[in-house]
Amino acid sequence: MVDGELAAAPSGVFALGGNVAVTRLGYGAMRITGPGIWGEPADRGEAIRVLRRAVELGVDFIDTADSYGPDVSEELIREALHPYDGITIATKGGLTRSGPDRWGQLGRPEYLRQCVEMSLRRLGLETIDLYQLHRIDPMVPAGDQVGALHEMRKEGKIRHIGLSEVSVPDIGEARLTAPIASVQNVYSLLDRRHEPVLEYCEREGLGFIPYGPIATGQLAGPGGPLSLLARQSGVAQVQLALAWLLRRSPVMLPIPGTGSVAHLEENVGAAQIELTDEQFSAMSGLARSLLPRPALPRALRPRRRQVAPPRLAGCPGAPSAELLAR
Repeated sequence: MVDGELAAAPSGVFALGGNVAVTRLGYGAMRITGPGIWGEPADRGEAIRVLRRAVELGVDFIDTADSYGPDVSEELIREALHPYDGITIATKGGLTRSGPDRWGQLGRPEYLRQCVEMSLRRLGLETIDLYQLHRIDPMVPAGDQVGALHEMRKEGKIRHIGLSEVSVPDIGEARLTAPIASVQNVYSLLDRRHEPVLEYCEREGLGFIPYGPIATGQLAGPGGPLSLLARQSGVAQVQLALAWLLRRSPVMLPIPGTGSVAHLEENVGAAQIELTDEQFSAMSGLARSLLPRPALPRALRPRRRQVAPPRLAGCPGAPSAELLAR
């Protein structure tokens, strides 16, 4: 690829909330942190180069979260890309971190307000174009969590609200409190458990952001389910997987993440691949049982509904041991 070439552009454009236009093939900034999504990356300079190269290639939708590092991903994005000319930054809040690969949920309204304020400061923004509730905390009424974000939306600190790892009923409930612009759920060629959510987003005009779009690397290794088609087509398996997502739905906004410039360029190259009808059909027919679904950490799994859920006591901060054990 040539420097400055807008390689991501053929993926098309989607308008989040009807008024924030983004190129559909974005970048997920979770992998620019340390092992276990904790601390600084091994090569900070490479992380900066990845972010800047993404923008050179026409990527203008960057997804992150305050829990990535924590704080590290947002800080790197500001260092590399501020003042974000023509770039949409989406971030998330509502999770806590206590160590590598350790995550907890905390959806108290005052904690969510703190999350938004700190993300604004770290990113150097006055308004976050898309702020996503990272998980709906089952210990706090969903309306209180979405309501807190809606209040900050009315204050001009958030432009649009998104949800993550939710069901269709969850989205409907949230929309009783505030407009919802997007949903970010796990989804890939091999893991289509959230097909009903995608179909709902298509009907309602919501953006669908599939995290884990290459099935945690299962679609990239030698001997993978797309290896034969990749050899026949002369492209990488990961490029086929991303091209399939882009064709699957016009509301699909894949955000493949990487800490490598070379892998980034390969991922973005998927925007220029046009699958034939036969290729798309053959890929769509792959059974989800080909590979086991990666297990989500307990704290990140979809919530279980409770009747009159109790409120957490005390100041918002590190979650209780009971919360972390869920």
